[in-house]
Amino acid sequence: MAHKENKAHLEEDSKKVEIKIRGLTKRFDKQFVLSDLDLDIFENESLVILGRSGIGKSVLIKCIVGLLKLDSGSIRLNGSEISSLSVYEHGNLMSKFGFLFQGGALFDSLKIWENVSFFFIYNKNVSPERARSIASETISKVGLDDSVLDLYPYQLSGGMQKRVAFARAISHNPDILFFDEPTTGLDPIMANVVNDLIVRCRSILKATSVTITHDIKSTHKIATRVAMLHKGKIVWTGSVKSLDHSKNPILERFVKGIFE
Repeated sequence: MAHKENKAHLEEDSKKVEIKIRGLTKRFDKQFVLSDLDLDIFENESLVILGRSGIGKSVLIKCIVGLLKLDSGSIRLNGSEISSLSVYEHGNLMSKFGFLFQGGALFDSLKIWENVSFFFIYNKNVSPERARSIASETISKVGLDDSVLDLYPYQLSGGMQKRVAFARAISHNPDILFFDEPTTGLDPIMANVVNDLIVRCRSILKATSVTITHDIKSTHKIATRVAMLHKGKIVWTGSVKSLDHSKNPILERFVKGIFE
């Protein structure tokens, strides 16, 4: 067992760290959500962050992309500190990220093509014709066609809305994709469709992905590596293959659904 663990560490050491997080602390009022958290995210991997509901998984990735400000700590992207960027610098950084929010977060007042091409309309000042063309091309990657382009989000099913939100996240070919509970609220069939989309789009874009979830089945399908978040810290990391025999008591209880 020790030989296998040493081999895993050597393999990680040989990979390029794309995002290095050290000492990340975030609290709301006096409540600490993340506390002195360390985590490495490797280039081109599919990292799944597991943890119980309300444990701080969404807070973690929102800190990484700059939607929440750290109380202390460091987040470095390819060696450059990103946790203290100016508003202008952060705007440029966001072009490297694609984000799928838990609820989709589509704009109700915008048509589907405007939602999907939102990045280009409001950041690149492209023409409506070009923006619509981008939307058409992108939604085809998530299994939708042009018949939905002029509809509004409320006219689509929950599963279709999730696909549209997914299309928006990948429309600008980001280097790093963040998925916040991507299968929450979906039936098992649609959840499997979304998991397939994550695997396929990662392959097409050659992108790094970070997914937060508490769904073990989804984790087995999409992850190359797993991290366990517990009481504000990462308490275990390892390959998805080692998930079911981690020997970590916290992770084992979580995987088996045993209440602490």
